Amino acid sequence: MQTRTLGDTGPTVSAVGLGAMSMSGAYGPADRGESIATVRSALDAGVTLVDTGDFYGMGHNELLLSEALRGRDRDSYLLSVKFGQQVGPGMRFAGQDSRPASVRNFLSYSLTRLGVDHVDIYRPARLDRSVPIEDTIGAIKEMIDAGYVRYVGLSEVDAETVRRAHAVHPVADLQIEYSLLSRAVEADVLPTLRELGIGLTAYGVLGRGLLSGNWVPGRADDPRNHSPRFSAENASHNLALVEALRRFADAKGCTVAQLAIAWVAAQDPSIVPLVGARTRQRLGEALPALAVQLSADDLEDIEAAVPKGAARGDRYPAAFMSSLGVGN
Repeated sequence: MQTRTLGDTGPTVSAVGLGAMSMSGAYGPADRGESIATVRSALDAGVTLVDTGDFYGMGHNELLLSEALRGRDRDSYLLSVKFGQQVGPGMRFAGQDSRPASVRNFLSYSLTRLGVDHVDIYRPARLDRSVPIEDTIGAIKEMIDAGYVRYVGLSEVDAETVRRAHAVHPVADLQIEYSLLSRAVEADVLPTLRELGIGLTAYGVLGRGLLSGNWVPGRADDPRNHSPRFSAENASHNLALVEALRRFADAKGCTVAQLAIAWVAAQDPSIVPLVGARTRQRLGEALPALAVQLSADDLEDIEAAVPKGAARGDRYPAAFMSSLGVGN
């Protein structure tokens, strides 16, 4: 397994990480036994970075990971945990709580559910506009000093927030959506990360299934039905972009999904793509992306086929877009 270091002060991790959200119902029911087997297979393959959130399945995801990680050397993997996303009955999102007292409270619950004595990277899931980011990062710093957290992370914030947070305590990485279909990070955020020596863990590298070819329209229980990017008027256009990529993938002897992962990884040596596999089959399809080498000419040709801003539709429903530090 190849490795990468998250920025100047972050940990060295596997060149691809495992995102566990889909194992807790984010895209419909998931098989618990298969999810656990997938986590273990990822670790066996050399994946060391596992990403979760305390609100994934309302604690379900952390409990699942606790079972999947049981018996493993704690130093053989790193846990990245997002906190603070408020969710009410019926899975209605209700904002972000990043008050210092809440940081300590959320962390206590996560440590218990995960069955570990520390979290490696701890990050607010979104920016809480009612709390100065300095206060939130200061609370995480206290937990680092106490030995319960190893690194500070951020998620879906703008460049100014990154700078303010980094001034309080070095930030290891920013987690944000980044793919061939979602490139807003390139304008201000990515240059800021490079300037400050901060890594990036990229989620949504497969466009929530658009780039992998695994999305099938018309499934009634699919949460992606609420995403503008998957609407009937936008999906056909976006799927045509996938077909434009297919000839490059064929030339490289890989799948479009593998090409998409390799493209993200090729943008900077401090970027680690997160693969949201919930089955061993999907994991096995994703990991060979690390062997795909893209030359400068390859990247230029891919850019011409799918230029920045080519995708149609917002990456989240309108109600969620305002909570993001960058757009599409």
